[in-house]
Amino acid sequence: MLKRNVDIRRVYVLPGRTDMRRGATGLAALVRLQYGLDPLEVGTLFLFCGRKKDRIKGIMYEGDGFVLVSKQLSIGRYCWPRTADEAMPLTWDEYDRLMDGFTIESTIRK
Repeated sequence: MLKRNVDIRRVYVLPGRTDMRRGATGLAALVRLQYGLDPLEVGTLFLFCGRKKDRIKGIMYEGDGFVLVSKQLSIGRYCWPRTADEAMPLTWDEYDRLMDGFTIESTIRK
């Protein structure tokens, strides 16, 4: 359960396939070892996606422990980046598009 007074300040999409059987500790180790990021940064949400792309998991450190969240789509799949070498921070607009089932990056050219 998320604490009411902890704000999500930053969101990272961790590209590629992640073993969705991992818990908070295993995902935190992946954040540190594979991406070189600090999983203990309060208010940072790290998002992961599995092979089927129909569910995502997220972890966030609240200062006294991790919160593990997950979402499974009943219809459709997430458009998840697979080939990037580094974690990708999201803007709130990109996060909203992801949660609404659209691609993270806008396909409309400026």
